[in-house]
Parts: sequence; C-alpha cells; structure tokens
Amino acid sequence: MVQRVWEQAQRSTAARVVIATDDARIVDIARAFGAEVCMTRPEHPSGTDRLQQVARELGLADAHIVVNVQGDEPLIPPQVIDQVAANLAAHARAGIATLCEQITTHAELTSPNAVKVVRNADGMALYFSRAPIPYPRDAFMQDREVMPATGNWYRHIGIYAYRTQFLHRYVTWPPAPQEQLECLEQLRALHHGVDIHVAEACQRVPAGVDTQDDLALVRRVLTDADAVSAR
Repeated sequence: MVQRVWEQAQRSTAARVVIATDDARIVDIARAFGAEVCMTRPEHPSGTDRLQQVARELGLADAHIVVNVQGDEPLIPPQVIDQVAANLAAHARAGIATLCEQITTHAELTSPNAVKVVRNADGMALYFSRAPIPYPRDAFMQDREVMPATGNWYRHIGIYAYRTQFLHRYVTWPPAPQEQLECLEQLRALHHGVDIHVAEACQRVPAGVDTQDDLALVRRVLTDADAVSAR
C-alpha cells in the first residue's frame, strides 16, 4: 500500500517525494522499491508533528510548501496533490490547505471513519468532526436511518499542504482537547486560530484504508486496473 501511495505522489509535480516512518520494516521495504525515506521518532502524536521533523532534517526553507499525503491513500490522484499545494500558495492567510468532496450516502454521513468538514463563506474550515455536521435536526427527528434530501455535507480528504514555518509553530502547541477527543490533528490548528483553506477536490478521491472492507475494496479496484493495463 505504501508503494502505491508513493507511486501516485511521484506522478504529481512535487520536486521531491519522501516517505516518513518510525518503522524500520517500512524503511527497508521503501528503500527496496527506490524511495527516499526519513526515519522519524516514534513518539510523535500526529502526522503533522512527524512531518515537521522531516522538514527540519531536510533543511527546508520557511516558505517551502510541503504536502502530507497519508500512507493509507493508495488511490489518491496525483492531480489533487498538486491542487492542494497550489491552493495554499494562492491563500496567504491560510496556515493549512486541504480538500473535501460531497457526501451523498447515509452510510458515509454517519460513519465515524468519514471525517466531515463545515466551511465558512471564504472557504475556510469552521470545524472538522467524525459526527454528522452540520446536524440535520429536522430530518433525523423523522428518520435517522434515511439520508436527508436537503443540505450539503462534505467528507474531509486527509491531504494537507503546509509551509515549513507553520510546521515549526505547530509542534510548539500541545495537543488540543478537541483534537484528542476526535483524534483529528487539524483541530489543534483551529484551536489556535489558524485558518485552514478547504476546497472541493478536482477529482474524486476514493476513501483511504481504515477498515478491512476498505482494504478489500482497494484490492478489487487495483486488480481491475491491473487487468485493464495488461490487455
């Protein structure tokens, strides 16, 4: 799975693709398929903290834009990696840029594995949650098992763009209470008043691998894609 993510990132316009991990087994596997790897400390509370260590050790300039692609996103399109980096570059007031896409099913709206995001009129995040937000009160009072016919809900896509200087600020803050409750690292930034730009992804991004069902789905997709390529 990590190799698939790395291959997708390699197809973006990123100047450099580095795998960050605290697991020696992943280091060995990644180097075997030709990836650049940075071994990080095991005690990082989030991926953003881990990324800061990488940026520091690589000596990246403060204005350098770094994109964090999760290692459980083997189907992520390269175009969205470029998109989130460009969005951060275009929004100087934002400390972070990330992406979302519309939720269309009741299962996804109510799943704690699908992180929801609400944005303001400027496209900045108001909040992220594993709960259904905004909460469709009237519709759910009638039937909580049916997808409401009205309202727009958005699934957060776990890809982030940062400037190096922001990463150095982020790691000086302790985990925020809501970050620890929801297990969502971006809430630490919101807790400290940082603007997070959220745009709809330019391409559909399949959900990452959080469950055995997700893994089975990704395997089917990749098997079908390999079969088509072999024809």
